[in-house]
Amino acid sequence: MVQKNLPLSFMDKKVLKKIKLIVFDVDGILVPRGTKIKQKGDILTLQTKVIQKEEINQIKKLQKLGFQININSGRGLYMLQKMFSDVLSHVSLTYENGSATWFNGKIYQHINSFEALKNVFLKLKKVKSKDIKGFEPKEFIITIHCKKRVKKIESIITRQKNLYALWNDEAYDIGIKQLQTKAKGLKAFMNVKKLKKENVLAIGDNYNDRELLDAAGIAVTADKSRVSGDFYIHLSNKNLPAKQLMEHIIKY
Repeated sequence: MVQKNLPLSFMDKKVLKKIKLIVFDVDGILVPRGTKIKQKGDILTLQTKVIQKEEINQIKKLQKLGFQININSGRGLYMLQKMFSDVLSHVSLTYENGSATWFNGKIYQHINSFEALKNVFLKLKKVKSKDIKGFEPKEFIITIHCKKRVKKIESIITRQKNLYALWNDEAYDIGIKQLQTKAKGLKAFMNVKKLKKENVLAIGDNYNDRELLDAAGIAVTADKSRVSGDFYIHLSNKNLPAKQLMEHIIKY
């Protein structure tokens, strides 16, 4: 399908006919954007959002209709399991930008990044800036929450030819180029589930969702200024894009 940014109302039964897996980004899609983080010495405090009760019921309804649900995020597994504890038996979790997937109590690791990131992590920990809020605990990628862009961080990563630093207006996600992406994680999980591209619908709203949406047969964007899709949903913290999308699919 050629990506046209059509309103969601144009998505009908014919479009959904081959879809077996629905993939959701998290921040801005299933929960409002924003993570409160505070680090003092070795003590880190993280406060994040949880999924709404209405969305829990919608996910359960979609599963009854025969759809599989995947949550694909840059967040770590522990945090995702806390955020989505009420639907863990109904979803799979692809975490840390495609590094691994949790499904039915099993972990499918898609990448080993420990050696590639070990030395640069030590360098990044030494960076001093009033704009750095703290490091989010991760297994496979490095996530640094900042008030705004920090040139010292970008300078360190620029010198590492095999690494990327994605800035999403809240934090840097640092990982291995072309290997640690949401799209790579999705494709690896599609192999596990023996699914084709035409069987997948994905929704995202940020720069780091571009490859994810490209990897899906049907792409839905919640922020046309950052990423294009076949269909679009208006970004809203009151009526979250995931809720709007699920409501529309259940209706059909």
